[in-house]
Amino acid sequence: MTPKEKHDFTKERLLNEAEALFAQKGYDAVSVRQITAAAHCNLAAVNYHFGSKQNLYLEVFRARWVPRARRLQEYFGKFFAAQDSHSPTTVAKSLAEAFLIGPLSDEERQRHHQLMARELGQPTEAFELVAEQVMRPFIKGLAETLRSFMPEGQGEERLMLNILSMFATVLYFSFAHMAVTRITGREYDAAFKARLVEHITEFSVKGLGGIEKGALL
Repeated sequence: MTPKEKHDFTKERLLNEAEALFAQKGYDAVSVRQITAAAHCNLAAVNYHFGSKQNLYLEVFRARWVPRARRLQEYFGKFFAAQDSHSPTTVAKSLAEAFLIGPLSDEERQRHHQLMARELGQPTEAFELVAEQVMRPFIKGLAETLRSFMPEGQGEERLMLNILSMFATVLYFSFAHMAVTRITGREYDAAFKARLVEHITEFSVKGLGGIEKGALL
């Protein structure tokens, strides 16, 4: 292994272990010593590769969280574009499909949601990074697509709240597997995920108050 390969391998290992620990315990509960021990590196490795624990945390979002979010958005875009028509129904269906059935593994999905749940509860600089690079552009795009289908006079605030409510429903069913399984008695197999996509689509469209006034082809 060349020095560069060794450098890159160590850096990736630190990112992987730091992400897992930050997701499980939160930023404050994780020490540099714990990260380097899990990554089998010396204690100085975090400062050498990232400059500080805080920089490492931000890099977890830049190098892991944001690319995963972009994969979800790309899946959404391709699924949405493949629909026969564009409407509130196909927006909601594409969003549910991306998060419940889409490109992320169960482990990736869990880490993704855990990291964001901690940022929502106690925002840091990472939240601003995510909001600017991922959340605001994607929600703006959804709003532009859905606006023409909304009843007249609904208002921009109502539209945004409806979109956020649709996201909340999708994210809950994507993350709360254990609770949903406990309550419904259903395992998250392919058949149940398909049923959830159907349910979320129907529930979201009713909440959006959208009017299927023809197809936007």
